[in-house]
Amino acid sequence: MAQKTGYRVLSSHIGSFAVVPERGRVSGVTDVLVPDTGVGRRRRAPRGQGRKLREEILAAAERLLRETGDQEAVSIRAVADAVGVTPPSIYLHFADKTDLIFAICQKHFAELDRTLQEASAGSQDPLESLRRQGRAYVHFGIDHPEEYRILFMTRSAAAPEGWSDARVKESASFHHLVKTVQASLDAGAIRPASPVPVAFGLWAAMHGLTSLFVAKPGLFGPEREALIDHVLDVQIAGLARPRRAPRAGGGRRRLAGSARRRRRGRAALPGH
Repeated sequence: MAQKTGYRVLSSHIGSFAVVPERGRVSGVTDVLVPDTGVGRRRRAPRGQGRKLREEILAAAERLLRETGDQEAVSIRAVADAVGVTPPSIYLHFADKTDLIFAICQKHFAELDRTLQEASAGSQDPLESLRRQGRAYVHFGIDHPEEYRILFMTRSAAAPEGWSDARVKESASFHHLVKTVQASLDAGAIRPASPVPVAFGLWAAMHGLTSLFVAKPGLFGPEREALIDHVLDVQIAGLARPRRAPRAGGGRRRLAGSARRRRRGRAALPGH
């Protein structure tokens, strides 16, 4: 029966588990084990509290991301230290750092969907709804620059499977934009077209503007809001159904008709 040495095993998602005695090492063991002093470490969470730990990890990582403004500064060790757990504990909830970072962004992506819906709530004009959603989209990127950069300015190959191009296209946010475009088509407010390409065109315009604000936040200064409105005006004007132009010579015909009516009126007067 092995004598207790006062050491404990660090949990890990890779490698094996072993106990290192006070004197000597066990050959072939790759895990690093430390004395079980209990200092600076959390106790094992009771059953059912794993979800709570996951939320704490997410909150700590999001706080680091917000404070540093750089995903490269958010390391697994830094997050573990902030929560008070060992780095391997993070891997029980997230496959790697990329998975953790995108989990943060997923929460904000859901927030974007709510923001777009709230922005157009109460509007009876579909074109005004498009304006409101476009403005809300840009301000979401301004308010969450690092999350926006990760979500929409990262190479597709670097994103987890859950954030593939197809999944983003199927997102609720894009679905609501397509729905608003369809409402504009149904109302005859924009020229007949397929709603999906129209929605992509609007998204591309607002994404380009938002990317400028994220990459160069001080570039536009107080003119930022006017620029947002200008880009939206240009996009909406390009989609709007053109007004029917008056027929050529219509004005002259109306003037001639008025002259004839005046002559008939004078002829009806006594003495004419």
